[in-house]
Amino acid sequence: MTHRSADLNARRQFLKAAGATAALLPLLGLSTFAAPGPVRRPAGTLPATAGDKLKLWYNTPAAESNVLREGLPIGNGRLGALVGGDPARDFLYLTDGSMWLGGRNAALDAEGQFGYTTSDFGSLVMLAKLYVAVEGHELANVADYRRELDLAQGYMRVSYRKGGVTYLREIFASHPDDVIVMHLSQSGGSSHSGSIELQGAHSETTHGDTAYLHFEDGLPNGLKYAAHVKAIASSGTVNTHGSTLRFDDCESLTVIFCGGTNYAPDVAAGYRDPALDPSIRAQQKIEAAGKASAPVLLHTHIADYRSLFDTMSMDLGASSEQQRAMDTWKRLQARAEADARVDPELEASYLQFGRYLTIAGSRDKLPTGLQGLWLGDNAPPWMGDYHSDINIQMNYWLPDRAGLSSCFDALANYCLAQVDSWTAITRQFFNDPSNGFRNSSGKLAGWTVAFSTNIYGGNGWWWHPASNAWLCNSLWQHYQYVPDHDYLTRIYPLLKGACEFWEARLLTISVTDPSTGLKSEVLVDDADWSPEQGPKNTKGNTYAQELIWDLFGNYRQASTLLRRDADYAAKIGQMQARLYLPRVSDKSGWLEEWMSPDNLGETTHRHLSPLIGFFPGDRIQLASSPPALIDGVTKLLKARGMTGYGWGCAWRAICWARLKNADNAYRLLLTNLAPSRNHGNGTAQNFFDFYKLTEDTDAFQIDANFGTPTAMLEMLLYSRPGLIELLPALPTAWAAAGSVTGIGARGGFRVDLAWRDGRVSKATVHSVGGTRTTLKHGEWSKMISLRTGESITVIPELP
Repeated sequence: MTHRSADLNARRQFLKAAGATAALLPLLGLSTFAAPGPVRRPAGTLPATAGDKLKLWYNTPAAESNVLREGLPIGNGRLGALVGGDPARDFLYLTDGSMWLGGRNAALDAEGQFGYTTSDFGSLVMLAKLYVAVEGHELANVADYRRELDLAQGYMRVSYRKGGVTYLREIFASHPDDVIVMHLSQSGGSSHSGSIELQGAHSETTHGDTAYLHFEDGLPNGLKYAAHVKAIASSGTVNTHGSTLRFDDCESLTVIFCGGTNYAPDVAAGYRDPALDPSIRAQQKIEAAGKASAPVLLHTHIADYRSLFDTMSMDLGASSEQQRAMDTWKRLQARAEADARVDPELEASYLQFGRYLTIAGSRDKLPTGLQGLWLGDNAPPWMGDYHSDINIQMNYWLPDRAGLSSCFDALANYCLAQVDSWTAITRQFFNDPSNGFRNSSGKLAGWTVAFSTNIYGGNGWWWHPASNAWLCNSLWQHYQYVPDHDYLTRIYPLLKGACEFWEARLLTISVTDPSTGLKSEVLVDDADWSPEQGPKNTKGNTYAQELIWDLFGNYRQASTLLRRDADYAAKIGQMQARLYLPRVSDKSGWLEEWMSPDNLGETTHRHLSPLIGFFPGDRIQLASSPPALIDGVTKLLKARGMTGYGWGCAWRAICWARLKNADNAYRLLLTNLAPSRNHGNGTAQNFFDFYKLTEDTDAFQIDANFGTPTAMLEMLLYSRPGLIELLPALPTAWAAAGSVTGIGARGGFRVDLAWRDGRVSKATVHSVGGTRTTLKHGEWSKMISLRTGESITVIPELP
C-alpha cells in the first residue's frame, strides 16, 4: 500500500531546520562572539513532550570533585557548562569553545613531528567557574531533592522542599540570547539570601560593579577574553561586596552569565577580531537578555531547542514502572547486571542524549572536539583537540542521521576557515626532510593535516596524509543527506585540493595477482602509517587506499554536479581505476591492513582502519561485494574483539549492523552503556563516555556519545544513494514494537517507520531533495519516485 502527499511548506521548514539553504555557512572572518541582535520571542504554549521518559535524574547533587562524571552538561554551541545542583553552593564550570591556547604551530622537530604541548600546539581551556550560594539550604536541611536534565526541553532543573516551601532552580544555555541563565524561584512565600562568586580559570582578578561581577584578560597567545555575570531580583536587594554579589530576601533571582573571546575564523586576520572587546560584548549580551523575564528567556530557549530536537522521535518499547522509579545511575547499574531485563526507554534516552549533546555543542560556531564544551580543568586529555583519524569524524556521523543536519555546519565551517592555513603549512613542511611521510617523488600540491588540529590553522603530532580524504568523506556524505548546490559549491575546493595532494603523492608500483599470476601497474600511497599501529613506513596501506578511492569517486561526482573541471575529473577517474585495492590474506583470512598477508600490528587494536571502505565508506557492500571479501571483513572484525574503548566499540557496532548481525551490534551497545566504575570503560553517572587510561586514571571522550547512537540508527536503517533498507539489524530487545520518525537517509530523504514483531508495519519517506530510491525490507523492495517536498507512505507486503 502506498500514500503520496506533497507538502512544500513542510519541505521549507525541514530545510530551515537542516540548514540546507544559501545561508548554510555564514561568512568566514566574523567573530564567534557576535554582537547581540533581535531575538524572536515565541508566542503561545509549546507542544507536550515525552514526559519523564527523556529525563536524566538523580536524588543527590553532583560532587564538585567528580564534576566530569556527575555534573550535568548544558550548552548553546558556543558556551558550555557543567552544573552541580547543590542547593547550598551550586557550581557551573564554564567553557567557551574558542578559549584556546597555542597558535599556527608551523614548525617540525628533528623527528618530523609538530609540537604537541599547550605552549605550541595549544589546548582548549576553561573560561570561568561560577558559584551561587544560598544560606540555610544545606542538603541536610532539605527534603525531596531532585536534579534532572530534561532532554526533550533542553534544560536542567533542581527542586527540593524546605520548611514547607518548594524551591525550583532552572538552568539553561540559550542560543538565541547567547547567555547562560540560572533562575531561582519558590512557591510558598519565602525568599533567597546568599552570594554569587565568579572565579577566573587563569588567576584573573574579578571586579564588582553594581549588580555585576566581571573579569577580562588575555591568554599568552594574545587571545582576549572576558566573563560577566549579573543578578536580577524580583524583590529584595542585590549589592556588590568586593568580588562577590550579595543577594538578600529575594523571592526569585535570575543569574545571567556571558563571556567569550575575540577569536575569529579568519587566517588573514590571524584568527582574531582586533576590533572586538569581549568585555563590552559580554555586558551587551547580558543587558539585552536582562530586558526579558526569566520565564520568557526559558520559553525562547525551549522553542529554539525544540525546533531541532523535535525533528526526531524514537520509541523502542516500554520500560517497567520499577525501572522508571530508579534514578539514572541506579538504572544504568541495574541494566548491566547479568540477565537484567531489557530497558528500552533507557536505551532510547541514551540515543537522545547524543542528540542533546549535538544541539548543545555544535550549532553555528566551532565544531565539537574530544570533550566538546565540557571541561573539568585546564588539562583535558589530548588538549581537547580535533583528532583527524576517527574522533572528529565520529562526532559528525550522527547529525544527518538524527534529523540535525544544521548541526553539521560547524564542521564544514571549520574546514573552510582552516584550509588556507592547512594548505600553506602543507606546502611549506610536508616534504621537509625530517618528515618520514614525505612524498618520495618530491612533488607536492593541495592540502592535508596532522593527526591533531587546533582552531588557529595549526597541526599537532605526526603528519596524517589520509586525513584530508577522511574529512572530505564527512563533508561529502553530508551533501548526500541534504543535497544543496550552494553547500557543494562551498566545499568543492576542499575536495579538489585533497585530490591534488594525492595526485602528487601516489606512487606507481608493479603487483602480481595471486589468482592469475599476472602483473599490473597500480597506484599506492607512499610511506605511511595505519592509525595508530604497526610500522610507520609501509606503502599502500588499506586505510589510505580506501580513503583515496572514496575521495576520487566523490570528487568526480561533485565535478559532474557542478559542471566544473571535467578534464581534471576525468584524470582523477583514470587514477581511481588504477588504485591498488586491498586483498584478503591467505594466511589469516582477514582483509589485509597492509600490503602483506601478515599481521604487522595488534590483533585487537582499537582502530578499525582496514574496514574504512566498509564503514564509513561504501566500496565494500554486503549485498554486492564478493563473498570472499565480506568473509575477510567479518573475520577481521571478529579478530578485533567485542571490547575496548567506547568509540572503538561504537565503530565495531556499526560494522556489525552493516553485516546485519543485530546480536553483536546490540551487545556492543550494552558494553558502552555499562556503568564506568573504578576508572573503567563505560558510561558515567551523567551519561558521558569514559575510558581507562591507567589503573588510576581515566578520560572523558565525547565521540562514543555520538558513535553509539549512530550505531543504533544504523540498526534501524541503512542507506546509500539509491537504496534505503529498513530494519537491517533490529535486535530482539526492540523487535516487539517500536517506531522512529525523522531518521535521515542518503540520497536526500528522511524516513518515519513503525514496526511490530520485527516487521515494518508502515514507512513514510519524505523527499528533502532526493528523487528516486529503492525502499527495501527483507525480501520486499519497491522503487519510489518523488519530487522535492513530496512524501510517500508504504506498507511492505511480506510473506
